[in-house]
Amino acid sequence: MTYPFIEKLTGMLVGLLALSFVGAASAEPSAPARPAEQDIQRTLGFVPGFFKAVPDAALPGVWEEMKGLQLNPKTALSGKTKELVGLAVSAQVPCRYCIYAHTEFAKLNGASQGEVAEAVALAGTQRHWNTIMYGTGVDDARFRTDLDRIVAHVKSGKSPARSITVIDVVTARQDIEQTFGFVPEFLNRVPAAALPGAWRELKELKLSPKTKIGGKEKALIALGVASQISSRSCVAAELAFAKLAGATEAEISEAVGMAAITRNMSTLLNGLQIDENAFSRDIDRLVAGVKAAQAKAQPQPNRVGQNH
Repeated sequence: MTYPFIEKLTGMLVGLLALSFVGAASAEPSAPARPAEQDIQRTLGFVPGFFKAVPDAALPGVWEEMKGLQLNPKTALSGKTKELVGLAVSAQVPCRYCIYAHTEFAKLNGASQGEVAEAVALAGTQRHWNTIMYGTGVDDARFRTDLDRIVAHVKSGKSPARSITVIDVVTARQDIEQTFGFVPEFLNRVPAAALPGAWRELKELKLSPKTKIGGKEKALIALGVASQISSRSCVAAELAFAKLAGATEAEISEAVGMAAITRNMSTLLNGLQIDENAFSRDIDRLVAGVKAAQAKAQPQPNRVGQNH
């Protein structure tokens, strides 16, 4: 006795097995991907596993963009600043892969632990204020008007009349008015109980000249975060602050470009479910390779008794 549904099921299984063998046979990189993998090998010394998981159609462009901006030592932004932008974006995505990579790359480019921590804190602050403005419905036109007033006040160079210790909502408003010349609408939307702490964080991290990261770099890091959370008001603010601090159009463009690369890679790494331990090992291998090359390039000290 035969059972048609069993025959049909058997046929489907045979078909699926055949497809799996076809997929295995076509595992070799396609023609466009081969030169990209060869260039990755030449540049990095090996092909990290996460690159092998990127679709062949995407790999050449992904690699060319990364090599052209992130890995390029001749860009307008320093390697350290680019990696701090990447770290800030990674921290608020959040993406564990990218956080690990950009932290290690930032340190490799000379970033201190204090600078790493500030970059992450800047990302948190940016998301904080975007939440306040978006959630409370701050009018975009009103914010732009307030932003123009803030920029004009900063350009005037007017010094604070006195030092105000912020201890409550009253002293917070007094300090805000002294700092900006008025109390902007977005700060009026902060709950009274939260305003003293929110203002202190904004002022002492974002506005202070005494942080580990410089004013221009802080604005560019914040711009990178704002650009990929699609906050038009925050982008406008950070563009204005970056320009006030002396950022060039090239530096601004590259900060946004680094944010875009980071979001792209985060999406690929998480969506393809790359093994996190293997990824970390690849990053460690990359960092170790660069350090070894740097050590080799350093001039060796003369030994005692060595002939000259």
